[in-house]
Order: sequence, then structure tokens, then C-alpha cells
Amino acid sequence: MSEQPKGAADKSVRRKRKFARVAAVQALFQSEQANEQAETVIDQFVRHRFGVLLGKNAAEQEDLDEGRMPEADVKLFGRIVREAVLRQDVVDRAIVEALPKEWPMARLDPVLRALLRAATGELANPGGAPARVVINEYLDVAHGFFSGDEPRLVNGMLDKLAHVLRPGEFDAPVAMAVQAPVEESTMEAPAEEVPVADAPIADVPGTPPDSETAT
Repeated sequence: MSEQPKGAADKSVRRKRKFARVAAVQALFQSEQANEQAETVIDQFVRHRFGVLLGKNAAEQEDLDEGRMPEADVKLFGRIVREAVLRQDVVDRAIVEALPKEWPMARLDPVLRALLRAATGELANPGGAPARVVINEYLDVAHGFFSGDEPRLVNGMLDKLAHVLRPGEFDAPVAMAVQAPVEESTMEAPAEEVPVADAPIADVPGTPPDSETAT
């Protein structure tokens, strides 16, 4: 059997990480809304949401529509959820400090709050993916969940948080950063667009009827 081309392998890795981050946002949302322990939610996702992709676009879309996350990077998913929950005091404090004064944490849409917690948890881990990769990844996720001003808020919030939590990554001149694309530790380029807009959150207990309304 011939080896998988490097480009195809990199694309597969990017997709797995994308699905892991989408699932982590959903898991954090469910944990808060249903008042469930993180490990309980992680176990539910691993058992019922993750599976092997059948290799066809139609099959992939069917999985997403039914709430499954095919090909998700399970280890990354678990790490994101655990870090966001175990360090929630630190994560939430960082988010509150980055929010405009007129926007208390409790006022945020619960899905948006879960997304910011997942992303901030990753940024708070100095050994994780580069800050710019994290920002780009969660900006894509935000576009999948929201159609209003939320993605712009996510972009501004995460940029501000990244400068606070990862200041060393922003010391280099912008021109140098443009010449040298930031990649994850496996030589992965910034993630491609994945159809997360169809990744359902309506089947998660307690999901608000319209999570796309700007708050």
C-alpha cells in the first residue's frame, strides 16, 4: 500500500483538530448548561459523537447533522476541555479582564462563553499551539456557530488575550511574522475551512433556541 501524500496527510490532521475544537466548545457548553462534570461529558462525546469518517462528503455531512464529530482528534479534544475546566478560575478571570466593562461574563451567549473558555484555555497553555493558530482556529469555529458580530468579538478578544497570555510570541516585527507563517507543532499550516456551521448544537441539552443572536 502506498503512503498517503504529505499534503493529504496534513489536511487530515487539520480536519481532526478542527473537529476537536468544535466538539470542545459543544462539550463545555453542555457541561455548564446541564451542570455535568467535565469527565462525564468527555466520556459521552467519545462514546456517542466521535467515529470513523466513511470517506464521502455526504456521509460526513450526515454525521455532522446527527451531532457526531468524525475524525476528531480525541486527545486534543480532551485536553482542551480539561484545561478549560480545571483552570476555569484563571480562564474566566482573563476573559472578564478582556471584556468591555459593560459586558459582564454572565451576559455572554452561553455558546460564545464556551468558545472563549476553550480558546483561552489553549492560550493559557504555553506548550500548546501557537497563539496565531489558536486565534485563526476559533475564529473559524465562531463563523460556524454565529452569523452576526460574534466572530468579530472573538477575533478582538482572542487577540487581546493572546498578547497578555503569550506576549513572547508577539515581540517579533509584523513583517517577519508575515514572511514566516505560524504553524502547529506537526508542521501544520493554519487550518482550512471545515463545514462547522452544520455541526449541531441544538441536540445538546439546554441549547438556547437561537445562539446566533448577538448579545
